[in-house]
Amino acid sequence: MVERRKSIPVEEAVQRVLTNAKALEGEEIRIEESDGRYLAEDIVADHDVPPFNRSPYDGFAIVAGDTAAASRDNPALFEVIETIGAGDVAEKEVTNGSAIRIMTGAALPKGADAVVMLELTSEIDGSEGRQIAIKRPFKSGDNISWQGEDTASGSILLKKGRKITPGVKAVLATFGYAHVKVYKRPVVGVIATGSELLEVHEPLEPGKIRNSNAHMILAQIRQTGAIPVYLDQLKDDFDQSFERVSLALDAIDVLITTGGVSVGDFDYLPAIYEKLGAEVLFNKVGMRPGSVTTVAKLKDQQKWLFGLSGNPSACFVGFELFAGPYLKTMQGVTNRFLQSEEAVLSVDFPKSNPFTRFVRCRVKREGGHLYAAPVGLDKSNVVTSLADSNALMILPGGTRGYKSGESIKVLLLQGEGSDKFCL
Repeated sequence: MVERRKSIPVEEAVQRVLTNAKALEGEEIRIEESDGRYLAEDIVADHDVPPFNRSPYDGFAIVAGDTAAASRDNPALFEVIETIGAGDVAEKEVTNGSAIRIMTGAALPKGADAVVMLELTSEIDGSEGRQIAIKRPFKSGDNISWQGEDTASGSILLKKGRKITPGVKAVLATFGYAHVKVYKRPVVGVIATGSELLEVHEPLEPGKIRNSNAHMILAQIRQTGAIPVYLDQLKDDFDQSFERVSLALDAIDVLITTGGVSVGDFDYLPAIYEKLGAEVLFNKVGMRPGSVTTVAKLKDQQKWLFGLSGNPSACFVGFELFAGPYLKTMQGVTNRFLQSEEAVLSVDFPKSNPFTRFVRCRVKREGGHLYAAPVGLDKSNVVTSLADSNALMILPGGTRGYKSGESIKVLLLQGEGSDKFCL
């Protein structure tokens, strides 16, 4: 008997997936191993930055008042009494008429209230030691990096959920975080189903296709920061599929399957969910492609199962809308959704949309506006358009096509993300 399915809106499907989603616990790792991970605690400054008043340039530390009358014709003269480099502290105090040669990053000597850059001074030859001439006035505070002007002690530097990038690592190192508390990474198993599938290295045979979905999904999982594990490629056999899925759940946090969720005679995933005792959150979504996307969870183990379409583009879209945000939530990511932007359609799109349609497209910015154009054929089984797409056009259900120049919304595949799901 054909399974009856009730379609729900995309927004409701997203809400059902994420209502009870929560981050995994944190763990401490070495800063050297933290690239791409997500902070599990706020990072707070335990000291001022800079930690002392210092010079941002190579030059001379002086008393600014000594240059009040300085000019090209009447330069102010200073005796150089000491030289200090970065990491050194002056032994002498700057007084009227004296200067200390200072290097970039060195602590401002006692008594000095300004730094004159080296190129704005000239040396004076004389018998009474080293002297410099300054030919313009300076004010107190000129060319000084003040203690705490970058960051004051006690300030929150980085919020938890922040991705660790090279710039974030610089902050962590500055404040002595040799070890960093990050969210654990979920382990995500991937199983591809279908007797028609060949492995990538196998030659094509009549009626067969190579398994592109598994490799695509593994890459998408990596982009979220989770750990992908390719478990198997299964034939259309219920007993074998059930056994493999059951065993896989013991070693992973989330299971993603591709194919087997439609209503054909060999689509066994719905029956497997039922035998596992899983709660099906939904098994049909009012969207194209990917309407048969199915999400279920095991009540006793709190493990989630994402059943994605076997059609490549539908599989891709299902992951980006549902599985991707869930995996990011498990890692404490705030901007877990694709970033939504307004764009101008640059070509006609006459196809009507009875359901919300997510069209693979390419966007580019010109003259302050974002322009979008579909890539390739708008069919769920098309693979090649995925390589050239950097966004998904959102065409709401109930519309009868669009004309070039009309405003539409797009979801950016390589954007910064958003903390809200916006269609």
